[in-house]
Amino acid sequence: MKLTKEEIIEKGKSVVQIECEAIAGLINSIDEEFAKAVLTIFECKGRVVLTGMGKSGLIARKIVATLNSTGTPAIFLHPTDALHGDLGMVRKEDVAILISKSGNTEEIANLIPLLKRLQVRLIGMGGDRDSRLGHECDIFLSIAVKEEACPHDLAPTSSTTATLVLGDALSVALLQMRGFTVDDFAYLHPGGSLGKRLSLEIKEIMIQGDKIPIVKESASIKDSILEITIKRLGTTCVVNERGILTGIITDGDLRRLLERTLDIKDLHAKDIMTINPKVMSPNYLASFALQQMENFKIMALIITDEQNRPVGIVHLHDLINLGLKQR
Repeated sequence: MKLTKEEIIEKGKSVVQIECEAIAGLINSIDEEFAKAVLTIFECKGRVVLTGMGKSGLIARKIVATLNSTGTPAIFLHPTDALHGDLGMVRKEDVAILISKSGNTEEIANLIPLLKRLQVRLIGMGGDRDSRLGHECDIFLSIAVKEEACPHDLAPTSSTTATLVLGDALSVALLQMRGFTVDDFAYLHPGGSLGKRLSLEIKEIMIQGDKIPIVKESASIKDSILEITIKRLGTTCVVNERGILTGIITDGDLRRLLERTLDIKDLHAKDIMTINPKVMSPNYLASFALQQMENFKIMALIITDEQNRPVGIVHLHDLINLGLKQR
């Protein structure tokens, strides 16, 4: 049946509304059983073993990924493979989370007595408390939904969304119980832009040594322009005789100077520099440097030591090119 654009939009909104209601209904699943599940996993000396068939298995894999990334060791066990040798990965000290909408999925039902034989604590996530999963597991978390978004009530939609959200609720509760910090998160996410944003320090990426544009206060405007041009950062540090940073000259400063006068032969760097430029320690995160540069609308940030001597410089474009852009 061909739909009009208006009908397509209405159908899409209907799916979102149904799934929103399914998630809202999960509030009733955050109860004593939920607290017991969190405490059981928290006190577990092994790993959390998640299993499920079909789309439940796909959701289980996502929950595994979330648990692992937030400090709770977890693995996925395919229920069919478990019956053909993979059960060997499960240990007595583990906790198993079994996911089944009906609660009577054959592969899951066959796995339950084997896990019990290993004396593994069982947490069921299902849509029917009066099912085998509901009766056999030590803890049961309801993922029951009023209706699936599928008009034929066949394709798991609302129920898989509810399962995913409940898995997130478990993961976040465990994260908070473990006192999991930003530093812990960075340690487990070293790659990609997320890892860089959480762990990359300025000292690791700053321009340093002879590549830092620096002139003395007594330098001529010509020499200052030459330094800016050679180092190609659109700016130069200005230091006194002791090498202490006293100011900065940017392309913008030079343009504004030339708009006022072309007679620059008797001028020196100290005459046109901007005093008290924004500076930062090399031990700060690069993402914080980016945030400061965006807040103050500057293109470069001078990195100084404890004596306020320039030891590096970072440019906005370099930070963005590293994948640190947050907005």
